[in-house]
Amino acid sequence: MHTHRLIVVLLILPTLALLKSFQWAQPRFALAYLVLISLVTYAAYWHDKRRAQAAASRVSEATLHFLEFFGGWPAAYLAQQQLRHKTIKRSYQMIYWSIVGFYQYFALEMLFQWRVLHSFIALFR
Repeated sequence: MHTHRLIVVLLILPTLALLKSFQWAQPRFALAYLVLISLVTYAAYWHDKRRAQAAASRVSEATLHFLEFFGGWPAAYLAQQQLRHKTIKRSYQMIYWSIVGFYQYFALEMLFQWRVLHSFIALFR
């Protein structure tokens, strides 16, 4: 259950930002996209895990990171935990958590009307 709590916490800011974006985006298209990218991401992890076990050609890490960056990072987290895949490789995890951090930052910027970075820069003027 620890896995599920962390992903719920990490989804709070992006979910709030997504709800705010519904002012200019069609909710059903946004939700359909998120479901689709999540399914594709989880399937890519599953396929890569099976290929690794069979010592066959693999899904590239660049492809997995591409899927994570374009919205599949929550599904990637669940796949990593449930399939026990890509959890130990540090270089992979550094990129993955950078993507998650980007989503957290981007959500904050959206929620605070793009003032977070400006406020930070103003501290050093």
